[in-house]
Amino acid sequence: MSGALEGICVLDLSQGAAGPTCAMLLGDLGAEVVKVEPPGGEWGRGLGPPFVGGVAAAFLGMNRNKRSIVVDLKRPEGREVVLRLAAASDVSLESFRPGVAERLGIGYEAMAARNPRLVYAAVSAFGQEGPWRDLPGVDGVVQAMSGLMSVTGAADGPPVKVGVPGADMVGGLFAAQAILAALFARERTGKGQRADVSLLDALLAFQVVPLSMYLASGEPPGRQGSAAPYAAPNEAFATRDGYVMVAAYTPERWARLCETLGRPELATDPRFDTNERRVRARAALREVLEPLFVARPTAEWIERLQAADILCGPLLAYPELVAAEHVAAGGMLVTSAHPSLGETRSVGSPVRLSATPARSRRPPPHLPGESSEDVLRDFGFGGEEIEELVAAGAVQGAEATEAVAT
Repeated sequence: MSGALEGICVLDLSQGAAGPTCAMLLGDLGAEVVKVEPPGGEWGRGLGPPFVGGVAAAFLGMNRNKRSIVVDLKRPEGREVVLRLAAASDVSLESFRPGVAERLGIGYEAMAARNPRLVYAAVSAFGQEGPWRDLPGVDGVVQAMSGLMSVTGAADGPPVKVGVPGADMVGGLFAAQAILAALFARERTGKGQRADVSLLDALLAFQVVPLSMYLASGEPPGRQGSAAPYAAPNEAFATRDGYVMVAAYTPERWARLCETLGRPELATDPRFDTNERRVRARAALREVLEPLFVARPTAEWIERLQAADILCGPLLAYPELVAAEHVAAGGMLVTSAHPSLGETRSVGSPVRLSATPARSRRPPPHLPGESSEDVLRDFGFGGEEIEELVAAGAVQGAEATEAVAT
């Protein structure tokens, strides 16, 4: 079956994580994605260890369903190549600092002049306006400056990063959403447009719950560990052999939890008889509940809590998660054959479409520029023209790629 975005061509000039993830999501949905890399390959190829065949495993996980072409944008011939590719594309995606694409001659105005139907998406750290506009930023810096780290970690500990590149992943998701919306609008208007997504804005939107609470109360939420600042109990408790996450903050489930714990009187304790009081008395509540949970192993608590219809789950580390039967049944961990790397495992697409399913059609590019000549031919470049571009150093061909690899 064809993908939902079959016939859509995406020119991916982004590097790192946010932009490449966005382009991969579009590729999963059926778009043809051409990844434009600088000479030597994009810097995301070095994000390791671990490495697979000399390429960062993280890079491989974010770049399936793409063909790679290497173009030197500092050469006039290279800029012209990109503009010609953009003229025949539906989407162009970049992650340069604000103003860099314009200085290179491949910004929105230059591309839109060649292709008024083009959707041009720019992903940046802090956006195109404001005093932070020109600051360099990566995931960790944006997590720190967005306030996210101020609410992450134990109450008596230092602020910590989220354990995944949250700014990049959320930014990539919002960028994909913006591109899809612009493509939908183009169906009505016939015209493309510019879409801007910053990692900072993405994390502000990601924090809509705690930020809304702060804007209403003026009280910073602070760090709560695994707890939700608006509900209790809604957090992880240590058991005899691990941890169990418990969400029993509604009146019915709070009462059932007290029964299950063998402390029914807690349901009507004036300190804990409403969610608001439990949130305000969270420390006292934990002092009461922690000794009860630590008395039994996790599996026993899961059985007891589920029998009482209490929302709960074990804390799973990656080895347990990957081995879980449910994860296998969902098909999210994909094993595929890579032509040069052999059998590889990766995380698939979470999108489930019944008629136009998301799927992995093409493995991630092992070598930068490994499809340069094929891409140029598909976009109408002639054989002699391609040879001239390669000879001038504007485009890196397959031979040069292999030489770099060896």
